[in-house]
Amino acid sequence: MAIKSCRLSVDGKRVMSIEEFKRWLKTFDADKDGRISREELEDAMPGGWFTRWKGKRGIRSADSDGNGFIEESEINNLVEFALKYLGVKILRL
Repeated sequence: MAIKSCRLSVDGKRVMSIEEFKRWLKTFDADKDGRISREELEDAMPGGWFTRWKGKRGIRSADSDGNGFIEESEINNLVEFALKYLGVKILRL
């Protein structure tokens, strides 16, 4: 599922607030354990091998404790990854 429910800025990037990004991300928590796994993150980004690569890289970038999951406390790390690599503009309100 792509990021569909957000606005576009003049440079063509998708725009959303941090809260919107968190709500969107939580829709991929398939097992409802409050964490995002690599597989769940890959489901959030459509595509082939490149998606798997971005999913792995996203987890590595955001997963500060190295347990293979992104918990609530690590969401800001994933925000930084999305800003750099996913073409998303996340507003810090």
